[in-house]
Amino acid sequence: MPRWWALKTLEIPPSLWNGDEVLAALARRDIGQLFRLVRQYIGASQTQIAAACDMTQGKVSEYMKRGGRQVLALEVFERIADGLDMPDDARMTLGLAPRSFRTPPQPGSSGWLADPSLFGSLGGSPYASDEDGESVQRRTFHRLAAAGLFEAVLADLPGDSMARDHVETLVTALTGHPDGSGARTEAAHLDLSALRARVASAKRDYQACRYSTLTGTLPGLLADLQAACEVLDGDDSRRAYTLSAEAYQVAAGVLRKLGDEGLAWLAADHSMRAARRSEDPVTVASSSRSIANRLVEGGHFGAATTMASSFAVRLDRDIGEHTPESLSVYGILLLRGAEAAGRRNDRATVSTMLDEAEGAARRLGGDHNYRWTAFGPTNVRLHRVNISASLGDAGQAIAEARRVDLDRVPTTERKAVLLIDTSRALVQWGRHEKAYEILRVAERLAPEEVSARPAVHRLLRDLHATSPPSAKRRVTEFATQIGVRL
Repeated sequence: MPRWWALKTLEIPPSLWNGDEVLAALARRDIGQLFRLVRQYIGASQTQIAAACDMTQGKVSEYMKRGGRQVLALEVFERIADGLDMPDDARMTLGLAPRSFRTPPQPGSSGWLADPSLFGSLGGSPYASDEDGESVQRRTFHRLAAAGLFEAVLADLPGDSMARDHVETLVTALTGHPDGSGARTEAAHLDLSALRARVASAKRDYQACRYSTLTGTLPGLLADLQAACEVLDGDDSRRAYTLSAEAYQVAAGVLRKLGDEGLAWLAADHSMRAARRSEDPVTVASSSRSIANRLVEGGHFGAATTMASSFAVRLDRDIGEHTPESLSVYGILLLRGAEAAGRRNDRATVSTMLDEAEGAARRLGGDHNYRWTAFGPTNVRLHRVNISASLGDAGQAIAEARRVDLDRVPTTERKAVLLIDTSRALVQWGRHEKAYEILRVAERLAPEEVSARPAVHRLLRDLHATSPPSAKRRVTEFATQIGVRL
């Protein structure tokens, strides 16, 4: 049965997506309940739902059983959203990117959780509003497939002045030019020292959560690196491939932040391909992190754990005597594997990998940023917070967060993620006011980390749904300010 027939037959009224039961099911990502409600309110059969969502009737039946099969893969959520023609609000409640967005403009120790001075140091009270009292303009993000997504994402970010050829250049860098032409080969664009400085600048922008800046600089950088890889030879070619692998890793990270896993996969694949051409085991291991991240986001937690641990073991074997760079990459791979194991509730593996990562951090001797990993004892502790929250151990997550000295967290991005993870744990613990305060601090510290990430939007909706009336009003105002529909 063709999908167009099923959609025509289902005729889902817009009002269905605003119902409390449907919104609750979307927020929980309970596809079985969603299908039951579609059947209840519009009389859709399992066959019609299956045809619309491009799956079998048997699979729909499995999802609809009470306590039955759960959807985990992002691709399946996307297929269901597209098949049922969900409006943007429903897609966002389900945790998917809307079909359109606009980034809001950027605003100019063990006791940190309870320290009110933290808010002042990051720009004033978390309850402060915009000076003009107006809410931030809402995003209009077109979610398109493959190359089309770049045009939408890059063209609508703040300071929307990027030329169309920059967008096309980035698309070409990820998808490949069909006739192999178009590479820029001027000597000025092939200077390895200049390219190395540009890659370092891109890494700094990523770690500072300046994602809109990155979308303006990455297209030209990737194109120039591609040209360098094609034109240079010998050691220079291998160095160019190393830089290309690092730049594609940044692209994969930005795309993950913006919620597009399809293109993040493509960028991660390009990073790994370039890494292999570099013939550098540290670069290969570093690029494998992007693949592991994509596996986690796709719900393949076991595969992600296996991949991260395998590449860590291979690096440990191939490198012989570790350097600070290789030890940092080794440690961060273990943390990625532990994070994936936590998502599948494999506590034994979590404990083993975290302990090994902690040992690597001790060997490193402190918190550093070798190979842009921000790895060290503090980063291990940050991952303990994240993993405890993922396991539902809210009290443990908060206890770990209290042990973190914020001044020792090496990058803005890591600080923001710590704050967001702590807010998530506080929501689980029922401390809604404090969760709200910390989320506000995260937004002041790294506005694009909060405003651009669908995962943070889901957290904000969870906070709103479970907050008492006293906090719900402030959460609503905050969501309006950063352009999130609750």
